[in-house]
Amino acid sequence: MTDLRDRVNDLMPGVYSDLAALVAIPSVSSIPEHHPDVQHTADAVAGLMTGLGCPDVRIVAEGGQPAVIARFPAPEGAPTVCLYAHHDVQQAGDETLWTSAPFEATERDGRLYGRGAVDDKAGIAVHLAALRAFDGRPPVGVTVFVEGEEEIGSPSLARIMERHADLLAADLYVICDSGNWQVGTPSFTTALRGLADTVVEVRTLDHALHSGQYGGAAPDALTTLIRLLATLHDENGDVAVAGLATAEPFALDYPEDRLRAETGILDGVRFTGTGPIADRLWGRPAITVLAVDSTPIAKASNTLVPSARAKVSMRLAPNQDPAAAMQALQAHLLAHAPFGAQVSFHGGETGSGTVVPSTGPIASAATAIYADAWGEDVVEMGQGGSIPMVADFQRAFPEAEVLVVGVVDPDSRMHGIDESVDLGDIKRAALSEALLLEHLAREASV
Repeated sequence: MTDLRDRVNDLMPGVYSDLAALVAIPSVSSIPEHHPDVQHTADAVAGLMTGLGCPDVRIVAEGGQPAVIARFPAPEGAPTVCLYAHHDVQQAGDETLWTSAPFEATERDGRLYGRGAVDDKAGIAVHLAALRAFDGRPPVGVTVFVEGEEEIGSPSLARIMERHADLLAADLYVICDSGNWQVGTPSFTTALRGLADTVVEVRTLDHALHSGQYGGAAPDALTTLIRLLATLHDENGDVAVAGLATAEPFALDYPEDRLRAETGILDGVRFTGTGPIADRLWGRPAITVLAVDSTPIAKASNTLVPSARAKVSMRLAPNQDPAAAMQALQAHLLAHAPFGAQVSFHGGETGSGTVVPSTGPIASAATAIYADAWGEDVVEMGQGGSIPMVADFQRAFPEAEVLVVGVVDPDSRMHGIDESVDLGDIKRAALSEALLLEHLAREASV
């Protein structure tokens, strides 16, 4: 055990350097112009696996962005562990708001800043460090699976899993794409919300009208859309759409003063919703208006606009069927259309939430292993974000155990400006993973 600790510690400077090189590639899967960068990152990850001496490294794409599958065969009688991460990232947004350039990894005060530094190229770094601790010869079978389109809902993942099931089959899946209760405290994610989104369009007129001539009688689409969107929540900010599920309450206390510090909510602004904060964030539905299409202010005139659109996103309780939730949302919007406006829907994605049991023999052992590696007890928590592929793995490989871990912390700002990761947490997570592989090998030899 001491040897692994020393080995991981010695390896980290090189791992941080490799992580910085990955961050420098703007692998934004949602923008077609960056698809060559997504391919570049897949090639880079494949190169890192080849550099470890992995005998079977493949880049696969089943109609979507490229994923990397690297397989280290299991010794006789040993189990196989699949280590998951993703190499695609979100857009950087307004780059002028970043303290340092988003695609130039920058270290400040023990944190590495850059788009993808934590979500989820840090997951790749964790797996890389754990495998390097064994000089690329892990004591159990290991399959590294690094996906290339998680940030756009993993549209081709099901095809990859179906067509390459023999390559991805494992006894344990370690999904390194989640978060911890705080820096230095390991956590297992035991519940993940699902998601559903759609674009709703409101039409009130067949052409634009002069607001002075017809305002006061003819409804403009933008005001009508605003009124419609306002019906999605009650006066307390709780979701008002009927038929949406809620999960069992969480035992973990999430103090409001902590949430206030983490979110940067402005003075005088109240939080939305009622009930325990952990339940609001992890076990209940949430609805957000992500964007609105209408006339920009710079091009505004005194005109009643005939149509307006908004993208509406829902986060769903872990036990909610996303298709049923989409139907409930659309039924609500149709039923509450002001002034008899025409309401239609365009596109949309859904993803399943999931409950991740922590009672299996591997998960129980992992609890002690991670606590030893971090020097802190493991916290079981939910995540408000969605990782639909966890449910996909559970359905495809029902006999396997799943661990959902990661290195996101309350200060990471994933998807936001100045995304970052605590470098010490990467080292602790890598050590935990290496110790877990060692434990599985020892158990298999008994």
